[in-house]
Amino acid sequence: MSLALELPRLETALRLPTQDERQQLLHGLLQPQARIDSKYFYDDLGCELFTNICQLDEYYPTRTEARIFAENRDAIAAQLPRNLQWIDLGCGDCGKTLQWLNVLQPARVIGVDIAGEFLQSSMIAVAQQHPQLECIGVVNDFTQHLDLHDLLAERPGNPPVFFYPGSSIGNFEPRAAMRFLRRIRAHCGEHGRLLIGADLIKPKAILEAAYDDARGVTAAFNLNVLNVVNRELDADFQPERFRHFAHFDAAHRRVEMHLVAKEKHSVSLGRHTRRYFGTDEHILTEYSHKYSLDEFRALLAASGLRCNHYWTDPQDWFGVFLAEPA
Repeated sequence: MSLALELPRLETALRLPTQDERQQLLHGLLQPQARIDSKYFYDDLGCELFTNICQLDEYYPTRTEARIFAENRDAIAAQLPRNLQWIDLGCGDCGKTLQWLNVLQPARVIGVDIAGEFLQSSMIAVAQQHPQLECIGVVNDFTQHLDLHDLLAERPGNPPVFFYPGSSIGNFEPRAAMRFLRRIRAHCGEHGRLLIGADLIKPKAILEAAYDDARGVTAAFNLNVLNVVNRELDADFQPERFRHFAHFDAAHRRVEMHLVAKEKHSVSLGRHTRRYFGTDEHILTEYSHKYSLDEFRALLAASGLRCNHYWTDPQDWFGVFLAEPA
């Protein structure tokens, strides 16, 4: 008789929505330029929609990065320490991590994501395919708070390798990106590493199509954030009264995503607050910054990380960077 698979360990380091966080969300919505932090995209439905976005023809980052990894996996693996702890930040369905496990044979895998139920199912999928591998899920908003020191200290002889693919670093403003990378650097010790993907500058038409696909999956992903806000603030946004809009701001080297009011209307933001939206008024939901190769290596250096190795595609549309403590 075969033994039942032991469920992966799941830890919660998520700071539950506090009054201060709700106030910050409310404050953003009440500004002349209303704004919703992109972290609110990733409820369970948002995670599923983003997984679908990554499969779209227009969304080049996923397939371009995948090709870079496929063509250079052995070369990348050769630069990583042995018996490592693999930490997948924003692991989603763990599809990208699964492609690395046979070649790396890590001591254990730690998946970090904000959506708890989605994370648990993802880690179960990893454990089913690799039953001898220790799998741990950490429910955490790592963009705001990252502290895995105690968890990593359980395996002091196994250096951490942080895996942050998919160009999510572009969602941070450059200064915030530096602070985030410094938090990763603080976990690396002497032998830790960071393997990170970053989207590179390219023609405007290609960038904008990636964030406004013909099937409307990105639009659904963007509009779903209003359902999340409704739950967080007891608000009454009606997503059908907004439309999705994305454009590339060349001056700031970033794609911006917005929700645009189709008509004049008001929204209740809890019991005592109401916000009026005029026709074509925007809610900013995401920035996605783009870099040149030299700019991103300079960002890593300013964060205390030295990049001696990087890989790109033939068109230099996307970069994969391997960084170590400077």
